[in-house]
Amino acid sequence: MAENSTGRQAGEKAISSAVIKRLPRYYRYLGDLLKNNVVRISSKQLSQRMNVTASQIRQDLNNFGGFGQQGYGYNVEHLYNEMGKILGLDKTNNIIILGAGNLGQALANNQDFDSNGFHIIGLFDVNPKLIGMTVKGVEVYDIDILEDFVKEHDVAIAALTLPKSKAPKVAEQLVSLGVKALWNFAPVDFDFPEDVLVENVHLSESIMTLSYRIHSQNE
Repeated sequence: MAENSTGRQAGEKAISSAVIKRLPRYYRYLGDLLKNNVVRISSKQLSQRMNVTASQIRQDLNNFGGFGQQGYGYNVEHLYNEMGKILGLDKTNNIIILGAGNLGQALANNQDFDSNGFHIIGLFDVNPKLIGMTVKGVEVYDIDILEDFVKEHDVAIAALTLPKSKAPKVAEQLVSLGVKALWNFAPVDFDFPEDVLVENVHLSESIMTLSYRIHSQNE
């Protein structure tokens, strides 16, 4: 049976985007609890840490089976492992980065990727000064070999840290090569079919949102 973008099988209840956005937070908080040797936690205790209501937590987790026991709460390690499976972190997700400038290199140097199942296998750029260098052991390739590289490797995600003028063309090339998940840092929106998943991280929009909140508080 086919699955939709949330990982649910066709015919089952779709998971809202709001719930999906909370899943990484659950995973992060549960990981912190594990490091502090916490064995079990109630939805009320978890809600106090996450600033989400206990009812919301129970509703979110019930989308995936619940996991809790009445009178006991949640086993932290079990819930952490199950959340990782829901997020696909029990599998290896190969990533390539298009654009090996400051932002691309910062992503490649992220210490959390490998521990969460994300494996950066290549960076690509047009700058001859960058081509051939390595970032955390990963080589920067000439973007001219992108097609051959994607055909030879199992690429799950492509991160685009490119200028606005170059991102659309490269994104179209990636989709034509069969890459179905784009992590887009370029300040541009794409128009692709629904089977192409795009996660936009527009840094300028994020800082503008923060600016609004600062100034609205001061009025």
